Amino acid sequence: MVNIPRWKVIVILATLILGCLAAVPSFLAPATLAALPKWLPKNTFVLGLDLQGGSHLLLEVDFATVIRERMESLVDTVRGELRKERIQYERLGATADGVSFVVRNAAEAEKARELVRKLDNDFATTAGEGGRIVMTLKPEALRQRKLATVDQSIEIVRRRIDETGVREPSIQRQGEDRIVVQLPGLDDPERMKRLLGRTAKMTFHLLDERGSVEDALAGRVPAGSQLLPGAEADRAGGRPSHYLIQKRVMVSGDTLIDSQPTFDQRTGEAVVSFRFDSNGAKRFGDVTGKNVGKPFAIVLDGKVISAPVIREPILGGSGQISGGFTIQGARDLALLLRAGALPAPLTILEERTVGPGLGADSIEAGSIAAVIGTAMVMGFMILAYGLFGVVANIALVLNLILILGAMSVLQATLTLPGIAGIVLTVGMAVDANVLIYERMREETRLGRPPLSAMDAGYARAMTTIIDSNLTTLIAAAVLYFLGSGPIRGFAVTLSLGIVTSMFTAISVARLMTVGWLRLARPKLLPI
Repeated sequence: MVNIPRWKVIVILATLILGCLAAVPSFLAPATLAALPKWLPKNTFVLGLDLQGGSHLLLEVDFATVIRERMESLVDTVRGELRKERIQYERLGATADGVSFVVRNAAEAEKARELVRKLDNDFATTAGEGGRIVMTLKPEALRQRKLATVDQSIEIVRRRIDETGVREPSIQRQGEDRIVVQLPGLDDPERMKRLLGRTAKMTFHLLDERGSVEDALAGRVPAGSQLLPGAEADRAGGRPSHYLIQKRVMVSGDTLIDSQPTFDQRTGEAVVSFRFDSNGAKRFGDVTGKNVGKPFAIVLDGKVISAPVIREPILGGSGQISGGFTIQGARDLALLLRAGALPAPLTILEERTVGPGLGADSIEAGSIAAVIGTAMVMGFMILAYGLFGVVANIALVLNLILILGAMSVLQATLTLPGIAGIVLTVGMAVDANVLIYERMREETRLGRPPLSAMDAGYARAMTTIIDSNLTTLIAAAVLYFLGSGPIRGFAVTLSLGIVTSMFTAISVARLMTVGWLRLARPKLLPI
């Protein structure tokens, strides 16, 4: 154990140098960091929500809306299929988890059941008395849809937050239908709530010119059409506050590939320009080419933003949306369209804001605790082991630097529990040295020479050190995979601390003690 090959010495020194270089960027000002040469590491660890302030949001996915839209879509599909086969029906409508209708001619009930059964394998189709057909969403399909909806919502939320430039957001699923969003350093939580609270589902529809808005307001809405309110800007402009539009979606916003805030060259007002992909551009060109002279409604989240008249076919696959936007409103709408529409509305269940002042207080309190804890441990080691205690303390400082360096490389988030994990690691880091030194002390008392006592001390304590650290590492891994937020931060710093403390206590401290032993050549270990 006291003979260290040259290559091991090189690896130990190289690891220490790289660890120090990796830790430095986290303590540099942004301007200084940007001025560093490209070949130097620039990754930094990030302060968590509890240390630098920010917002914590608990969102709930409105899954009922997704199911309702799915059932309404299925109703339209069933209606079309029954009409195509000339099967007369009545009382066709959506239920909480399916679709039901009654076949007027009971002899055609089985034919109708077979017809609708093939429409969607996610539904179980049963035929009841009196020609009643019921389609019910299967439990497994319902579960899969919930999972897919939440996963897609998390992805869209992440895109929207990334577009705002917020660094290192934490977005995690909680339970079956909730999402936890933590945004460190967020300076405008109200804007973020507005962005996350909008579905941003955009569609293009033709206006239904068969009926009037007044008749629709009186409840006489033609089949296949719907009455939608106009956006706030439309009402302010004195135009009709409601629009009678066809339900059929002519072009969907799903085919958008870009949107940007800009200004109308004629009026100078803020607008949003957009661009479709190849399929959307072809569809948009076909629709506008066949409906020149007709109003074309742009619908966002169930409200008509505008309904301009098509003057000529729009074949370039791009266009612009005007609706009396402010500059910030145009920016936000462009951001939402770029990020994509949420599959379901999100409801904010809980909101917490941590001020930067409270975060600064947390940093100060955590720093004081870390300094006091480290100082007490160092003092004990010097009193208990003298020169070898000094060696252990140097290894302890190097261990702290390596932890911060590893966190910087991983761009991990440092939270208040994370600081607690570092403080805990300080005590654990010297635990290995204590085990080794006690062994060495026992061997010295038995009369062994220094080299032999040191060799025996490291060899006999190694198994105990590995066992104790491995069990703690397993516990930290469990905390990381089952925990969330601050618990994960604690698990990360604890895990890194275990790995680096084993390296510094076993390799670095041994390198220093062996070096001193060869230089001083003492007749008795001073321990």
